[in-house]
Amino acid sequence: MASIQKDICLAAPAAAVWEAVRDFGAVHTRLAPGFVTDTTLDGDVRIVTFVNGSVVREKLVDCDDARRRLVYTIDSERMTHHSASIQIIPEGETSCRMIWITDVLPNEIAPYIAGQMELGAAAVRETMSKLGT
Repeated sequence: MASIQKDICLAAPAAAVWEAVRDFGAVHTRLAPGFVTDTTLDGDVRIVTFVNGSVVREKLVDCDDARRRLVYTIDSERMTHHSASIQIIPEGETSCRMIWITDVLPNEIAPYIAGQMELGAAAVRETMSKLGT
């Protein structure tokens, strides 16, 4: 199983970043606009449309406010397994780190997922930098 980790430094307070992450249905407006173009909720599932046209169904597994950790999974015909977590770690009053980990099978899809995560991380950095100003 491929495990991809992104350690993203953000110039914004952890509480503000966590509020955006935990808003499960607003990733397209609050967390990664431009990378994600639309999100709709269907119970505990968000239907996410990406800028490249792909659409996925991400199911919320856990949202832990005390640990600032969100976990979701994707059911897809291209992947036999997909589980991801995002955790926000404070680093002082005005910055934090976002640890984004995705475990995926088959291993052959890992380069694509890693590339998408890098694009997502860039969108998050840009969006969150506006919170820190």
